[in-house]
Amino acid sequence: MATVTIGKKACAVNPLKMSQPIGGAFAFMGLRGSMPLLHGSQGCTSFGLTLFVRHFKEAVPLQTTAMSEVATVLGGYENVEQAILNIYNRTKPEIIGICSTGVTETKGDDVEGYIRTIRQKHPQLANFPLVYVPTPDFKDAFQDGWEKTVARMVEVLVEAPKADAQRDSARINVLPGCHLTPGDLDELRTIFEDFGLKPSFLPDLAGSLDGHIPDEFTPTTIGGIGVDEVATMGQAAWTIAIGAQMRRAAEALEKKAGVPFRVFERLCGLIPNDEFIMFLSEISGRPVPPKYRRQRGQLADAMLDAHFHIGGKKLAIGAEPDLLFDLSSMLHEMGAKVTVAVTTTQSPVLERVAADEVLIGDLEDLENLAKDRGCNLLISHSHGRQAAARLKIPFYRAGFPMFDRLGAGHLLSVGYRGTRDLIFDIGNLIIADHEENHEPTPDTWRNDLVEIQGSGDPMIIH
Repeated sequence: MATVTIGKKACAVNPLKMSQPIGGAFAFMGLRGSMPLLHGSQGCTSFGLTLFVRHFKEAVPLQTTAMSEVATVLGGYENVEQAILNIYNRTKPEIIGICSTGVTETKGDDVEGYIRTIRQKHPQLANFPLVYVPTPDFKDAFQDGWEKTVARMVEVLVEAPKADAQRDSARINVLPGCHLTPGDLDELRTIFEDFGLKPSFLPDLAGSLDGHIPDEFTPTTIGGIGVDEVATMGQAAWTIAIGAQMRRAAEALEKKAGVPFRVFERLCGLIPNDEFIMFLSEISGRPVPPKYRRQRGQLADAMLDAHFHIGGKKLAIGAEPDLLFDLSSMLHEMGAKVTVAVTTTQSPVLERVAADEVLIGDLEDLENLAKDRGCNLLISHSHGRQAAARLKIPFYRAGFPMFDRLGAGHLLSVGYRGTRDLIFDIGNLIIADHEENHEPTPDTWRNDLVEIQGSGDPMIIH
């Protein structure tokens, strides 16, 4: 069991975490026809927008209430009203999601009260979906913003089913954590459908940020789950939450609509996927399709092939709690030693990370600890690349943002296939580092044994 400690530095140096309002806005991007709106200064929104655009290489919808110094002191009602009206009239969204920022939270703006007043003043907005989430960026982190926003979506948008309503036994709700990519969601959708299940993802980034090109430009999100579909999620037979962060939303859905749920804290690794596949077989009443038995065998073989290279490596990882827990657990099972673990915020899974200590800190902490403890593999988002270069160790990019490589939205780490590919990617990084530094690898030793044709005796070639 890991000991969770909080850094005591006066400031963050080379920050690891992304802010809470950005996480909230990210969740709103998984709704169809959505326009996320940050209630704060223009700089808060432009910074987040830059991260999203660089990560996905796509046009990303994000608006601001553009609070000035005077508006912040006097209160932001007029800014919120004008922003909502402009968005409603010009971009024709299906929903506007509002996230607060540090400056407006410090002032104490009553945004829920603002929304009630705006609805009364403008009848056309009386029934229009406006969802507000308090997400101050002076506390918590990216994962917390996502968690709070999805839970709030459930509370506001999901309709309680009628007492005599029949549940659809084939329909399931899927609540994915922010550590899953659009590529992960596509893989999960395929798995669910192969068991005859009809999944509703909330949020569904695979529909909005998967990199497809629409026929016509639209200023809002170009895909994702519709508000009308979210409203009917109470009719599903089960809710599957992926990541400990999604327990809160699953509990909210159960409380409001009575839908039972199960939380899968990990979907990267052999045993977690065995449990996941068997659960789907149980709730669907169908046997496991042969393709997944074959994929399981491929994963087992990949683990056997790669453990020569990954086993014994000292790992330094910096990521949001659920991603940290998922990746570090899988690599620990491959024989790696989780020597340094740094994260961004509190979570119940941190105590179960396979390390002596988990530090809530920054990338400076990650680099210093990795140097002191002789780590030879570093995992973090793209802001960790300079640390890996200074340490002269292999660097695997994971999490948000990933702006210096293509295809961030299509990376796959869930299911048997995703775990297999992740193992190969990390194993190949380690092999390439050995070759670059002219160090012998297990393959090199194995190739030094040449069997003499016609005899059963090996000969060692020096």
